[in-house]
Amino acid sequence: MKRKLSFLIALGLASGAVLAQDLKLKDVPAAVKTAFTAKYPAATKVGWEKEKGNYEANWGGKSGEDNSAVFTPAGAFVEIVNAIKISDLPKSVAPYVTTNYKGAKIKEAGKVTDATGKTFYEAEIKGGDLIFDESGNFVKRD
Repeated sequence: MKRKLSFLIALGLASGAVLAQDLKLKDVPAAVKTAFTAKYPAATKVGWEKEKGNYEANWGGKSGEDNSAVFTPAGAFVEIVNAIKISDLPKSVAPYVTTNYKGAKIKEAGKVTDATGKTFYEAEIKGGDLIFDESGNFVKRD
């Protein structure tokens, strides 16, 4: 029993390291805040998270997360995710999820635009995000 409990605690700690960490504005590097304000000057009520070493700004909509922009610690723009209706995902996404993730349901969807202007789509299911290209072809699980 002790071994099982130790494993569960270790698993919980390890998975916690992967999850986003909420930040106060004072904990966001100046370069990130400057780059964000320059790129999205109209954004208000911004929440910040640190995820995978980068900084994510969330704002807009009822949940406050209709837009999520990611920046490196040096302030370089990585990507923006704009929330979309699940029905606005490319038509091939839902059948892909049904076939490859038995019983999974798409909880949220987003249109991703990276620093080069390339578009992807994100379908959130329990356990992670599935990334698809502009045509709806599966790219990776994030």
